[in-house]
Amino acid sequence: MNTAMESEIAQVTALYNMIANYLVNYSFQIVGAIFIFLVGLFIAKKAANLVQSLCKKHHIDTTLSSFVASAVKIIILALVAVMALGKIGISITPLLATIGAVSLGAGLAVQGLVSNYGAGLSIIVSRPFVVGDTIEVNNVKGLVKEVHLGYTLLVDEDETEIMVPNRHIVGEVIKNSLADMLIETTIGVHYGNSPKQAVELIENALKASDVLSQERPIRVGVKAFGQSSIDIGIRVWAPTQNYYSARYTVNLLIYETLLANDIDVPYPRREVTLLKP
Repeated sequence: MNTAMESEIAQVTALYNMIANYLVNYSFQIVGAIFIFLVGLFIAKKAANLVQSLCKKHHIDTTLSSFVASAVKIIILALVAVMALGKIGISITPLLATIGAVSLGAGLAVQGLVSNYGAGLSIIVSRPFVVGDTIEVNNVKGLVKEVHLGYTLLVDEDETEIMVPNRHIVGEVIKNSLADMLIETTIGVHYGNSPKQAVELIENALKASDVLSQERPIRVGVKAFGQSSIDIGIRVWAPTQNYYSARYTVNLLIYETLLANDIDVPYPRREVTLLKP
């Protein structure tokens, strides 16, 4: 028992002496490395803020400016870490080789994640859409809230967040209607009424409405001739965040406008003829 205890004490003493010798020999280098890292961290933050300010000054997209600022910060921190490790006598060459081997194995295991990041980089650089646009891709529609390297976050009028992996966006057909969504509807008027009058009434009522986008045209016209009515087609745009409330308001406004001006909206009907035997 005494021999085992003496062996453990000897090991602890040797470890203590090794640490003490290292601190004595590299104390100034350690302080220097910490100082270099702190200064580098300060410079990285300042550089990232400067890059973001310059991007904002030149009206560059928020997503792209944030990505560039983060990339600058990471690059500076990586260089500072190399300098700090070299200051305390740690060679990074074996470390880089180990990281490369681990990265190769990890890359094979997380191919989906890597493809999402690659697609996210493509979106940020090419900018097929930006924050605030309304997109539809893979049967998913919403307002772009955030664009990350791994995924794009959409939000609808109900504040439901939809997370779409970027690899499901790049290479697909993307519908981008900017900040608005299309409201398309049809209403029938009786053949005894003037379709021109109905179109003018609906168009004027919609132009006076404050729930629609003022930058998009209002389209109203004769869409088709039904069995019991002349079908009037309406195409208007509304802000995506108020899409459903605007759609309901538009439908009620159209009906009340026609009703107030004695324009008949016929019920669907079918004539049945009874043949005598």
